[in-house]
Amino acid sequence: MATPASQVSVVPGSSAFSDFRRQALASQIGAQDVQGQYIHYIELTGSLDSESNALIEKLLTYGDNVFHEEKESSSHKVLHVLPRSGTISPWSTKATSIAHVCGLRKVVGRIERGVKITVQLKDGSSLDPSTLDFLHDRMTETISEGEPQLELLFLHQEAGTLGTYDLYSDGKSPTQIIQELNVQLGLALDASEIQYLAEAYSHDGPVPRNPTDVELFMFAQVNSEHCRHKIFNASWTIDGQPKTNSLFGMIRNTHKQTPEGTISAYSDNAAVLKGSEGTHWAPDLHSGQWKSTKEMVHFLAKVETHNHPTAVSPFPGAATGSGGEIRDEGATGRGSKPQAGLAGFCVSDLLIPDHRQPWELDYGKPHHIASSYDIMLEAPLGSAAFNNEFGRPCIVGYFRTLLTEMQTGKDSSEIRGYHKPIMIAGGIGVVRPQFAIKDPALVKEGAFLIVMGGPAMLIGLGGGAASSIASGEGSADLDFASVQRGNPEMQRRAQEVIDACAALGSQNPILFIHDVGAGGLSNALPELAKDSGVGADFELREVDCADKSMSPLQIWCCEAQERYVLAVAQEGMNRFKSIAKRERCEISVVGRATNQQTIKLTDRFNPATDGRQDPIDLPMDVLFGKPPKMTRDVTSRKVNLPGFDTSLSLYVPQASTDGLLEEAITRVLQMPAVGSKSFLITIGDRTVGGMVARDQMVGPWQVPVSNVGVTATSLTAGIKTGTAKAMGEKPTLALISPAASARMAVAESLMNLTAADLPDRLSQVKLSANWMSATSHPGEGAAIYEAVETLGMDLCPKLGISIPVGKDSMSMKMKWQDSESKEAKEVTAPLSLVVTAFAPVLDIKKTWTPQLRRYSEVGESTLFFVDLGLAHRAMGGSILAQAFKQIGDESPNIRSVSLFQDFFDATQQLHEQDLVLAYHDRSDGGLFTTLAEMSFAGRCGIEIMINEICPSPKLPDVISSLFNEELGAVFQVRKEDENRFKACFATCGPPPGLIFKIGRVSTKSTQQNMAIYHGGKLVYRATRGELQQKWANTSYWMQRARDNPLCADQEYESILDDGNPGISYHLTYKPKENINTYKTSVINYVRPTARPRVAILRDQGSNSHAEMAFAFEQAGFTTVDVHMSDILDPKPHQTHLGLDHDLSSFTGLALVGGFSFGDCLGAGQGWAKSILFHPVTRRKFQDFFNRTDTFTLGVCNGCQVLSKLKELIPGAEKWPSYEGNESERYEGRVAMVRISDPPASSGMAPSVFFHGMAGTALPIAVAHGEGRASFVSSSSEGSSSASTRKAQDAALAHDFAASHLAPIRYVDNKTLSPTTAYPYNPNGSPEGIAGMRSVDGRVLALMPHPERTVLGGVGSYIPDGKAEEWGEYGPWARLFQSARRWVG
Repeated sequence: MATPASQVSVVPGSSAFSDFRRQALASQIGAQDVQGQYIHYIELTGSLDSESNALIEKLLTYGDNVFHEEKESSSHKVLHVLPRSGTISPWSTKATSIAHVCGLRKVVGRIERGVKITVQLKDGSSLDPSTLDFLHDRMTETISEGEPQLELLFLHQEAGTLGTYDLYSDGKSPTQIIQELNVQLGLALDASEIQYLAEAYSHDGPVPRNPTDVELFMFAQVNSEHCRHKIFNASWTIDGQPKTNSLFGMIRNTHKQTPEGTISAYSDNAAVLKGSEGTHWAPDLHSGQWKSTKEMVHFLAKVETHNHPTAVSPFPGAATGSGGEIRDEGATGRGSKPQAGLAGFCVSDLLIPDHRQPWELDYGKPHHIASSYDIMLEAPLGSAAFNNEFGRPCIVGYFRTLLTEMQTGKDSSEIRGYHKPIMIAGGIGVVRPQFAIKDPALVKEGAFLIVMGGPAMLIGLGGGAASSIASGEGSADLDFASVQRGNPEMQRRAQEVIDACAALGSQNPILFIHDVGAGGLSNALPELAKDSGVGADFELREVDCADKSMSPLQIWCCEAQERYVLAVAQEGMNRFKSIAKRERCEISVVGRATNQQTIKLTDRFNPATDGRQDPIDLPMDVLFGKPPKMTRDVTSRKVNLPGFDTSLSLYVPQASTDGLLEEAITRVLQMPAVGSKSFLITIGDRTVGGMVARDQMVGPWQVPVSNVGVTATSLTAGIKTGTAKAMGEKPTLALISPAASARMAVAESLMNLTAADLPDRLSQVKLSANWMSATSHPGEGAAIYEAVETLGMDLCPKLGISIPVGKDSMSMKMKWQDSESKEAKEVTAPLSLVVTAFAPVLDIKKTWTPQLRRYSEVGESTLFFVDLGLAHRAMGGSILAQAFKQIGDESPNIRSVSLFQDFFDATQQLHEQDLVLAYHDRSDGGLFTTLAEMSFAGRCGIEIMINEICPSPKLPDVISSLFNEELGAVFQVRKEDENRFKACFATCGPPPGLIFKIGRVSTKSTQQNMAIYHGGKLVYRATRGELQQKWANTSYWMQRARDNPLCADQEYESILDDGNPGISYHLTYKPKENINTYKTSVINYVRPTARPRVAILRDQGSNSHAEMAFAFEQAGFTTVDVHMSDILDPKPHQTHLGLDHDLSSFTGLALVGGFSFGDCLGAGQGWAKSILFHPVTRRKFQDFFNRTDTFTLGVCNGCQVLSKLKELIPGAEKWPSYEGNESERYEGRVAMVRISDPPASSGMAPSVFFHGMAGTALPIAVAHGEGRASFVSSSSEGSSSASTRKAQDAALAHDFAASHLAPIRYVDNKTLSPTTAYPYNPNGSPEGIAGMRSVDGRVLALMPHPERTVLGGVGSYIPDGKAEEWGEYGPWARLFQSARRWVG
C-alpha cells in the first residue's frame, strides 16, 4: 500500500542554481530566465510535535543562495524534478542518516529532495521538450509539469513475485523459450549457453524442473563476457589457421616467464606485488591509540573500465566505475587499503558549441547515449567526486578523442571512434603481508556469509550483461536499468570496517572478502562460496533492502553499489559487529557456509511449499559449469591506407606555405590528447592520505605535464621508498598496425615510468593491460590476437616484464538508426590497449619532471634529445595526421628492443648520479609538444637547433621531424655535465644517431620565447604565453562551459603573465629546528605514555584522519582515534574516552577533513548538528572548549564543522560559515598562503599553532568544494541580491581580518598580498581568508590542509635541495610542533 500524502511534510529550501548557472541554463533551453528551488519531502512515521518540526526546519536550512520567488505569469512554466520512482537518491540516504543521528529516528522515515524549476519563457515562445535534458538527469530523475505525486515518491507496494518458466509449454522447445527470455530479460546469452541451460533443466538433466527468473539472471551475470572473459579464453582460428594459444594464455605467459616480484596474479580482485619495508599506521582497536607497526608493505594494482554505464549516464557511470575499482582494491586478500587512483577517458570528437574544430566530424548519435561533449563535462566530475568523497587521490590519467572516416576499399569506408566511450578507473593500494593472499581453507562450514554496505535498491539491474553487448543491440530501457548510482560516503564507512579488521592482525575476523560489482549479489555471493570451496544457504529476506516492493530477482541481482560480501567465523562475529556498528556501517548476515556444493536461496515470505519453488537451488557445477568453450574463427583484414602528406598542401590547399607550420602547431596543441588536462585534474583531490610525492601538476606554475604518479610506501618518518605508476595508450596506431599499437602503448608507459627512481632497470615493473575491442567487427578479432601475441609471446618476455592484471571489454561498437534519415549507422572503436605500468621506487624525492630549470637557477644548461626511433619519422596514427583528418599508412614502433632496454639502464645511472634537471618523453604531438610542455612547466624561453635531426629546413622535413611520434626523450642537464650524461648511455653503444644536442634554455629570463632554428635559419618563433594558451584552449572552453566562466577567464588570462614567479617558500623558521623545551623533548622519547593526548575526531565520511594523526604524532603527542559514535552512543567496554566517555582526558582536539555525511545539507552541517542538537554531547564539547588548557584544530571539513559550532567556542562569535566555491566546483589545487599573528599592541595572545611562523608564506594543499568564507547568512536583512550580499561580505571580512582573526590568508604569487583573484584564491573568500582563530588563539580552523605535506618529500612542488634541507618532515610540520610547544 502507498503511504498517504498526509504523512508527507513538504519543506521549501534555498535556491538550487547560482546566478551564472541560471544564465547558462536559460541560454541552453532558449528561455529568458530559469529559477530553481530545492523542495524537501519528509516521510513521517510518527506524530510531529513543535520541537521536532523546528529541528527539521533547522536541518533543512543550508546554503547561501537565497531563493526569491517571483510571481508566476503566463510566460512562466513550472517543472518538478524528482528522483526516479522506486529509487532512493544518495542525497536521501545521507540526509535521512543526519536526521536519525539528530534524534528524529522515531518520526522521520526518509527525507528526499526535488527541485522546483520555474522557466520564464521569451515572448511568444514555448519550451522545446528536447531541452528538458538540460534540466535533469534522465537516467536518475524524472521531470513533470504537474505537482509531484507524493504517494509515488514514498511508495510502499507489495513485494514483487518470483518468476518461473515452463520450458515445455506452448509447443515450443526449451531452447526457443530460453531464447525469448534471453531477449526479454536482457541476458546476453549466446547459443551455446542457451543450449547448455536447456539441457541442464531438461527432464534428465541435473536440475529437472522449471528455472526461476533469479536463476537465469544469475547465470547470465556469472557467465557474462564481463565476468568470465569468454573471448579471452576462447580457441582461435585466424585465416583458416588454428592458433595454439588463447589470448589469456598468452597474457599468462608473461607471468610464467617473469613471476618474480608478483605475490598474487589472476586469482584475486587485484594483483598483489612485492613492495618495500615500511609501517602499518592504524589505531589500536582497544585503546584507540594510533600505532606504527614496522612491516613489509606490499602494494596492489588494479585497472578497470566502466564504458557502457558512462555512455548511458556519464556522471553516475563514471562515479560507480571509480567506486567499483576502489572496492576491488579493498576486497583484495583478506582486506586491503586503496592508496592512489587514476582515471582515463576516450570519446569521439567533442563538438564544443561555438568552438568547432577543423578536424571534427559530426556523425550523430543514438538518442539514449550521451554526446562526447556531455560525457566529458559530466563523467570526469563523477569519477572525481567518488574519489574525493571516498578519500583517494587521483594522480594519473589520460584523455583522447577520435572520430575519423577510414577508407576500407576503393568505394567503401567506415567510421572509427569512441561513441562507445572508454572510462578507465584504476589505482594502487597497500596490503599487510599476512593478508596478501586469500586462503580458502579458512572458511569452514557454519561460517557467516555477510553483505556489508548499502542496501539493495532497484538500480543497476543487469549491468554485467548489458556491458557485454554492442550498444544498440539491446534496448534503451535495458540500458537505463543498468545504470548505477554511487554513494562514496557509504563506501568510506565500509572501508573503515575493513581497515579496522586488518589492524587486528592475527585476530582479523575477515576470512574471505569480495566486492559486489557486476551482477550484484547474484555474482558476488556464489563467487565467495566457490572461491572459498564451500556451498551456501542464503535467506533472501536477510538482505538489507531499501525498497520493499522489489522482487526476488531485483533483490538478488541488482547492482546497488558500495557493498562487499564476506565470510566471518563464528568466533569473530561479535567483534566484527561491534566494529561495523561503530562505523555506522550496515551489515546483514544473509547465509551460512555448508559442505554441500550447492547454492540455495530461500524466501521466508514465500516458502517452497504448495508447488512453489525456492528462488535458487542449483548445484555449483551447474552455475559455474563449463558451457562449450567459445571458438572464434576470424579473418584478418589489411586496409591500404593512403600515406600522410607532410607538406600538408593536400589538406589545406588554400593556405600559404608560410602559414602551414603555424596551422599545424595550432591544431596539434588544441587536440585533447595533447592539450592541457587541467579541467580534468583540478576537480580532483590529489593530496588526501598525505603520501603523494608526485601528482599531475608540475613546478611552481602547476602545469599538468607530469609523466608519472609517485606515492610514499607508508606514513613513516624518513621514508624514502614508494610506488610509481604511469600510463600508455596508442589506439590510433591500431588502425594501421595492431601489433605496433600494443608495443607502443607498453613503451609509452615505460618511458613515462622511468621518470621515477626505479630499482634494477625494468626488473620490478609490472603491467596492467586493459583491452577494448569490437571483436565481431571485420578484422578486429585477428587484430586483437596479433596485439596480444606480440606482447605476451615476444615483447614482454624479452623485456622481462609480466602482466599480472588487466581487463577486457569486447563490445566497443555503437549501432543505431538515424531518427530522420532512418539510415543504419555504427561507430566502431579502434583496438584500444591501455597499459598502466607499476613499480617500486627507491627514492620518492628523485622523480624527474618536465619542468625546465631557468638559467638563473642552474646556470647554462643543455637540452639533449635521445632518439630511440633511430631516425625513423613515421607519421601514421599521429596527432598531426588526426588534426588534418588523416590516419597515415606507416606506424611508429619499437625499432630495437635491445636499445630500448639499454635506455633504462642509462636512466637508472642518471638517477644514481643525479644529473637530470628535467625529463619528458616524446609522445602525442611529437618532439614539438615535448619541448613546448617543458617550456610551459619552466616558464622559460628555449632555443632549439634541429640541424642534426631534420634533413632540411623545408616544410615536409620540419613537419616530419617535429611531429612524428617515434620513441624518444628530451633531457635537460647542466652544461658541465654533458660528458657525464653521454657516458651513462655507454651500454647503448651508443649507436650513431641516438643522442643529439638540440638546444638550450634561454639565458634571458625575461624572454619566454620558443625559437627553432635550422642552421642559421629561423624556422619558427612564438612566445611561451601564446603557445600555452593554445595548448590550454580546449581545457579552457570545457572549464568555461562547466564552471563559473569568470573564474575560467581569470585562470586562462593568467597564463600570459610572464612575471608570475609561481608558488614559492618564504619561511621565517628552520623546519629542522627543535622548538620544544629540553624537558618536553625528553618526555617525548623517554616516556611516550606521558605525552599529551589529542583526540583525532572523525565522523562517517571523514577521510583525512590517518595523516592528521601522523602529523600530531610526529610532534610528540599521543593520538587517539575517536569516532562521533563513541561520544553519541558510548559503550561500556570503550575506555579511550575515560569513564565519562567525554573529552576530558584530552589536551587537544583535531577535527579532520573529508565529507562527513557526504556534505549533505551543507558541508559539515550533519556533523555539527549531531553535536548541537544532542544535549549531552553538546555539553561535552562546550566543556572542552571552555577549558583553558586545551587547543582545537579543524581542517577542511573540520573547519566547516567548527564554524557551525561557534556558539560553543569562546571568542568565535564573529566567525564566518563556509559556502560553495566561487567557481562552483570542487577545487584540488596548491595555493600560496601567508601566516600572521596579532601584533603585541593588540593585546591578543599569539596563536597556539604558529610559533615563529608569522610572516611566512608558503604553498598549501587545497581540496574542497565549499571553502568560501561567508559572513552574511541567508536570513540576513539586506541580502536580497548577490551583489549586495557580496559587498556586505567584503566589508565584514575586512573588519574580521583587521581584528587579527584571520591568521592564514590566500595570497598572490607576486606580492604575497591577500587576494580574491582566481585561481590564487581557489574559492573566492573575501580578503583571501583561508582560516580563522579564536580570540585567545587556542582554536584554529582552516580550509586548506597542512597535515597532507608533513611527511618529508611529499608535495606537488618542492624546490631542488629543500627536501634534504628540511629533513624527515615538511615545513607544515611546524604547525603541529607549535601546539606541542604550547602544551609544554
